[in-house]
Amino acid sequence: MKVQNLIPKNNNQIVSLIWNIADDVLRDVFLRGQYRDVILPMVVLRRLDALLEPTKDEVEEELAELEPGEDPDEGVLCDITGLSYYNTSKWTLNRLKSQAPDDNDLLYDNFVEYLNGYSENVCDVLKNFEYFNKARKLADNDRLLAIIERITDRRINLTDKQQTDPDGLPLPPLDNVGMGTVFEELLRRFNEENNEEAGEHFTPRDAISLLAHLIFEPIRDQLPKIVTLYDPACGSGGMLTEGYEYLQSIGIRPSAIQLSGTEINPETYAICKSDLIIKGVDPSGIHLGNTITENHFSHTSFGYMLTNPPYGKSWKTDKEKIYHEKQLLDSRFELKLTNFAGEAEVLDCTPRTSDGQLLFVLEEIDKMKPLDMQPVGSRIASIHNGSSLFTGDAGSGESNIRRYLIENDLVDAIVQLPNNIFYNTGITTYVWIFTNKKLAERRGKVQLINASECYEKLRKNQGSRNCTITDLHRQQILDAYMAFVDKEATEDNPVESKIFDGDDFRFFNVTIERPLRLRSKFSQLKIDEMLYDKTDRELSEWLYQTYGERLFTGIDDEITAIKSYLQEQEIKKTDKQLNSLTSAKKWQERRALVELAHQLMKIVGTEEFMDYNKFFGQIKAAETLLPEKASATDLKTIARAMSTVDPLAAPVVKKQHKLNGKDIAALMEQYGVSEERLDDYGFWKAADGSKIYTEYESDSDLRDTEKIPVKEDIYEYFLREVRPYVKDAWINLQPTKIGCEISFTKYFYKPVPLRSLAENEADILALDKENDGFIRQLLGKEE
Repeated sequence: MKVQNLIPKNNNQIVSLIWNIADDVLRDVFLRGQYRDVILPMVVLRRLDALLEPTKDEVEEELAELEPGEDPDEGVLCDITGLSYYNTSKWTLNRLKSQAPDDNDLLYDNFVEYLNGYSENVCDVLKNFEYFNKARKLADNDRLLAIIERITDRRINLTDKQQTDPDGLPLPPLDNVGMGTVFEELLRRFNEENNEEAGEHFTPRDAISLLAHLIFEPIRDQLPKIVTLYDPACGSGGMLTEGYEYLQSIGIRPSAIQLSGTEINPETYAICKSDLIIKGVDPSGIHLGNTITENHFSHTSFGYMLTNPPYGKSWKTDKEKIYHEKQLLDSRFELKLTNFAGEAEVLDCTPRTSDGQLLFVLEEIDKMKPLDMQPVGSRIASIHNGSSLFTGDAGSGESNIRRYLIENDLVDAIVQLPNNIFYNTGITTYVWIFTNKKLAERRGKVQLINASECYEKLRKNQGSRNCTITDLHRQQILDAYMAFVDKEATEDNPVESKIFDGDDFRFFNVTIERPLRLRSKFSQLKIDEMLYDKTDRELSEWLYQTYGERLFTGIDDEITAIKSYLQEQEIKKTDKQLNSLTSAKKWQERRALVELAHQLMKIVGTEEFMDYNKFFGQIKAAETLLPEKASATDLKTIARAMSTVDPLAAPVVKKQHKLNGKDIAALMEQYGVSEERLDDYGFWKAADGSKIYTEYESDSDLRDTEKIPVKEDIYEYFLREVRPYVKDAWINLQPTKIGCEISFTKYFYKPVPLRSLAENEADILALDKENDGFIRQLLGKEE
């Protein structure tokens, strides 16, 4: 199926004529990537200028009646023009052209007077395009008059009245819809020329059309009287205008559609606002700002949202603005979740600073209309890359956001799009569909749709974009979504659909511990090693070899020399790390430990212990024979320094517990663990049958975590998957976190059968013909 050209022939001619202005007028003055921000504002000015021309005399009459210094009444001027804008200067573009002086500076002054005459909403657009600077550059290069002449060419009819071209041929009028089509076609061409930037601000129309249909089609007969549409990362406004046009196409009155959006880039914001102005759409809902750091619509909610927020983009600088001394200041990014112990918590759910796309999801959820305001519910379509599905461990911001969405039944469906449909990236992308009012049959369920093969190849690549979603493909995806059933892909309909329970994506991240086992023995070598800082033993040893006893009194005067040495050796250390390594106090403390260890070794001896507990008992007994009492911390430090991990050694005892002790009681009461299962939770009953339970120290190197689906019983999973293989393991319930991730690969993966040995052999022997039979000889296949 071919993609239809939806641009009328006359509009296409207008686009081509305007497009040629860029090459003819701007070449050698602006870079190609800057053409867009020079031509598009000029197109906007010409359109506004053309619509204002019929009432220009009436506006001038109204201004003439004002007293000196009196400001005009904006409402009166808008009533005269019949538009949401006006111009109070004496100029029009045609007057600037017909009265153009030979002096470029004077022309520039007249042009600036013309620009400053516009109402505030238009001036805001020009300011963010930085158009005064661009006009100055055009004038300085003798191009300002040229661009005015070309944009007012009689062959380019941007008015809403029929005109004639220089040959007397009729040129049809251009209504707001037609003007919007021209503007967006120009925008598309400029963005496709500048593919690298296009992906940041411009989503292809076929992708936006899919989102609009997914959001509105299922409830097109239930839309409220006023439809509010929002995009928190609106870019050049494609999502909003496509949604606006779709709503009009199904009979929604323009006055019943309210558009809102936020855009951080000034030029792109200006494009978005320009597009709305020339279409006669109220642009007051478009805000220039940073969605992450500014909750601009804090007192507003929206019924519908379409967005393609930036992904893989750092928000480190933004984070500094929403925190005060590590305290999150923005409630949008806090979520109420229940932990594994069943306690409700309000958590900071910001994701890692390298990728802030999920912050936009939280903004969208925050702006949903409550059901008491819109009973049919809010609906959102948001495009993301794969990291939103699975990045982040249980308990991380990303995982907690997914948990909140699933546990609150806000995720309706997720659609995998074809690769390479965007201009500056070929990565896999997904459309998340959120709603706070699911149909009865969809409650508690999530639909995953694999539409990765639902596309048509383009004849010519547009940057990374090499395919498109045709009307047929869009309908196939929409049909799969509306049907809400499991569906396999076919050759004619390459869309797969699978239905899941929300709990299929949630899991318990359970810690499995094993005891620390230490073999212990006093050793002169190990005692000597205690003198060095274990955080960097090699450098610490070099410091001792270089400065010796001076380290114990201080070597502040050698810091510069040490830094020079580190630089020569390409060793990186912060000042804090270096101060710690050279601290006289720490060297003194370690020497004191060495001396204490020597004293203890004289008493305990050098016997090897396979039970650390007995070894430490010997050390404590020896300490009583010393002239000065040693601290328990120092004794433990020495004992650990003399010990080595050995799987054959006895477990290290951490603590002894009684059955009614607080730790065991808490485990039994909070998590429902029965007495006969305490061994499996780290409390080992004494062999003599007494009510004393031993808790062992865990070995962090042997610690493991298991992702156990929430639909499974943790204990049964442990007995089946862990206990048979690791007899001394136990479940550590306290740090258990609930995670959430969604893997399309897991659910839609289709294994490819391995080739048979006969097939491989046949290929190898075929290759052998090119190698004089060498492979055949190796395989013993000589003829």
